[in-house]
Amino acid sequence: MASPSKKSLIPTTFYDQANRARRGFYWLTPVIVLILYLCVMGAFIWLQRLHNDSVMFVTIDQETRQQRLIMVVVALSCVIVLSLLALWRYTRFRTTAEAALIAETGFRRAMENSMSTGMRVFDMHGRIAYVNPAFCRMIGWNEADLIGRTTPFPYWLPGRHAQHQETLDLLLSGRTPSSGLEVEAQRRDGSRFTARMYVSPLRDPNGEQIGWMTSMTDITEPKRIREALTAAHERFMTVLEGLDDAISVVADTSDGLELLFANRTYRRFFGAQSNGHGELLGGRLGRFTDETVEIFSVSAQRWFEVHHRILAWTDGRRVRLQVARDITERRNHEEDSRVQQEKIQLTSRLTTMGEMASSLAHELNQPLTAISNYSMGAVAMLKSGNVQPERLLEALEKAAQQAERAGKIISRIREFVKRSEPRRQRVPVSRILDNAIGFAEIDARKRQVDIEQHLPDPLPEVMADPILIEQVLLNLLKNGVEAMESSECRVLHVVVTDQHPLVEIAVIDRGYGLRDPERLFEPFYSTKSEGLGMGLNICRTIIESHHGRLWASANPDGGTIFRFTLPCAPPQAPSTTEDTQELHA
Repeated sequence: MASPSKKSLIPTTFYDQANRARRGFYWLTPVIVLILYLCVMGAFIWLQRLHNDSVMFVTIDQETRQQRLIMVVVALSCVIVLSLLALWRYTRFRTTAEAALIAETGFRRAMENSMSTGMRVFDMHGRIAYVNPAFCRMIGWNEADLIGRTTPFPYWLPGRHAQHQETLDLLLSGRTPSSGLEVEAQRRDGSRFTARMYVSPLRDPNGEQIGWMTSMTDITEPKRIREALTAAHERFMTVLEGLDDAISVVADTSDGLELLFANRTYRRFFGAQSNGHGELLGGRLGRFTDETVEIFSVSAQRWFEVHHRILAWTDGRRVRLQVARDITERRNHEEDSRVQQEKIQLTSRLTTMGEMASSLAHELNQPLTAISNYSMGAVAMLKSGNVQPERLLEALEKAAQQAERAGKIISRIREFVKRSEPRRQRVPVSRILDNAIGFAEIDARKRQVDIEQHLPDPLPEVMADPILIEQVLLNLLKNGVEAMESSECRVLHVVVTDQHPLVEIAVIDRGYGLRDPERLFEPFYSTKSEGLGMGLNICRTIIESHHGRLWASANPDGGTIFRFTLPCAPPQAPSTTEDTQELHA
């Protein structure tokens, strides 16, 4: 509580102290009027006595005395009137000043009561001399509980009085920083809050310091939000710095690209310069696009998958955000996978040719036997001397035809099994069908199965690698022929449908059918006891690499339908030649 031995230097009403000097001279006017009045009355009584007792007035007649008395009364009246006028002027001034003071006091009190900032006044001894309503609302104690209190104050935190006392000593010493102090306090209900306190000296009209004025603002929620934002920013920066992607933000300036942000991965590859960002732009400078490209960085000697986006920076500028992912390992794996896929495809073709070796040998044996027979017949005719040029020429022509037939078979086999780089080109569908069916018919005749084609008119052209597509079609035809070996229906249908911009090729068999067609394309899944389960998986990979689709479905008439699609070749310009145009993958 307040100590009775020390008296506060701060008056109860600050306006009394402010108006004390002006009010000190106003009491002279009524005093002077009273003194003058007493003097006049005393002079009047003295003159009356002189008139009765002194001989000085014996010679003065009655009229003269009367005039002198009137003059004294008139002079006294004038003095009184002047005094009253001065008193009236003072009263009017005082009334006006009090009205203005009341209005000013009401205005400042209303403004003070509407503030959320708590105001508190300490005298020079550390005693609370004044608190505003906002301060009372802030801590939960009313004004009567605080005025006159000394340390410890009721809003101090229990167990931390020494720390609060140090803060109060710092305040009273006048060494508080201009940026304010951050203090913690406790409300009456026991809850705690954090406030920022600013201190300024309180002086009387003479300039002498009489206390300290403090203002306190509750910063609990702003501090919590600031700490949450700081923590979120730290987490965000931790995530960005920990990413394996190179993230950079640049702004276009007259001097070039200005690097605004770069994470650790970017700095590791390109340093703290904007050159790396410009290198990964890939010629897109000035183009506001969100496309993704793969670019090889010469400076970093790495492949990057670059995502580029335009966004608004914190200052309102449009800047370029770039996220570059290192895909060097992925590219290497893709290249290795491509090489392995080529090896698998070649192995698959060799396996197919191995399975068809006996049929191919029989197919080649026929023209070779015919050549031998024709040649021996021609030799016999020449030896007998019975040479008929027409018959001899006919035999030789037939031998040449059979030799050409055998050469075509060998050439097709060599073209089919040789290893070559995949390449897509404009190729007629009829060429693919003829070559694939030509191989498949060898096995089909052995199993007594006919292959029928259903073609549209005109036949479209497709963009494809003919060797790979022949491998797919031959695999499907071979599977269909094998499935129909024990079937009553002996016709395998190949249907081509023009579904511009795609061409659909369907292989329809009437075999034993399939229970789960989708599982056919799983690696190492096969319905054959001797199969490896890789053929159809390779076929689907080939078709998908051509931007097509391969699928299987049940045939309503029994059996299975395999379908795959290929993109149609674009129309040729009038100036293009009939030569095949190749498009490298």
